[in-house]
Amino acid sequence: MSLPLGRVRTGERYGWRGAGAVLLVVLALGIVARPAPAADADPYAATVTVDATADTVIKAREMARLDGQRRALAALVERLSGGAPVRLPKLDDDAITDLVTSFEVANERMSAVRYVADYTFNFRAAGIQRLMSNAGIAVAAPPAKPVTVIPVYQVGATSTLWEDPNPWRDAWQNLPAAAGPVPLVVPLVVPLGDVGDIAAIDAEKARAGDAAGIAAIAQRNGGGDAVVALAAIRGPGEGSAGVPAGVPAGVPAGVPAGVPAGVDVTVWRYHDGQRVATHAVPLDANPGESVTDLLHRAAAATVAGIESGWRKGVPAGYDQRGTLTAILPITGLDDWVRARQRLAAVPTIRSIALVALSRQEATIEIGYVGSIDQLKTSLAGIDLALTPGGATWRLARSNPDRVP
Repeated sequence: MSLPLGRVRTGERYGWRGAGAVLLVVLALGIVARPAPAADADPYAATVTVDATADTVIKAREMARLDGQRRALAALVERLSGGAPVRLPKLDDDAITDLVTSFEVANERMSAVRYVADYTFNFRAAGIQRLMSNAGIAVAAPPAKPVTVIPVYQVGATSTLWEDPNPWRDAWQNLPAAAGPVPLVVPLVVPLGDVGDIAAIDAEKARAGDAAGIAAIAQRNGGGDAVVALAAIRGPGEGSAGVPAGVPAGVPAGVPAGVPAGVDVTVWRYHDGQRVATHAVPLDANPGESVTDLLHRAAAATVAGIESGWRKGVPAGYDQRGTLTAILPITGLDDWVRARQRLAAVPTIRSIALVALSRQEATIEIGYVGSIDQLKTSLAGIDLALTPGGATWRLARSNPDRVP
């Protein structure tokens, strides 16, 4: 007779030598730990859900691990190849194990004979590249550095980031594998919120776009771009810009009373600490939907927006193409280099060619998709205003006090 599945929540990263010993300790002592996201996102990693049954839970766990690493390898290779179906050579369990550097376990549940968990396997980059090369499988593009998600939660006039409770941060940390960081070509990582993260940035600095703080938190979590995702809860009867006026006594901080009307998510993407794109995700609540369920749905919708927009680089419906010549005032070579980096990150811009350069201005040819109005809107996201100027256009900083 099998026992009901019991939950053992772990968020540990295991090397091969200590994995068995850790399991025995968990089984013997009933250790329960809060799952936590990895401190950094490995582009050569994949997450799968495992489920195995055997004579004992120890045998079931080993079966689950071996099956999981095989499926994770297949998923990783398919992702690196651009999503096309691939055929790998037959590898035995030991050969696949040799490709794995470490693994992480979360959401463990087990009975006397059954084992269920989510496994994240981290593979050797050189080994995966060699395997794909030998099999004639091309890598679609070099794996990108992870995008660090900074989830700021707003109720009324109060914004929280690392403080508990923050149900918006919980929603990002608990995204299902199918909709979360792993499937994206550009992986997403939610910081742990440890002492270093807390020292790097807080909610107010994130909302204000503090360049040093955003660059620091991104560097701590993989060195890629950063996304500040602000979720503002709307109370019953509020408009799209409204939020609850307050929280009644006795209700925990961060959890508005009653049924929410919706949530307004504003997403700012930063490159080297500088904002390069803005995205809005307003959602109305379903009838009877709780704050927790609404925020989980909002996080998934935000990921979908990142995948369909920033991943592809072009907003949906942008089917026009064009070029224009524009003059950008600059203060020197360093200013031009920074400005060019920001321009290159605009989704509608496909190419930038330098026509002429002086100490005061850069003349550039911009290749873009969409209409001029769509290009203007995209440029406004990085505080640049595009205006006609005779034979050429002009780019003016709409926020002159901001360093590019």
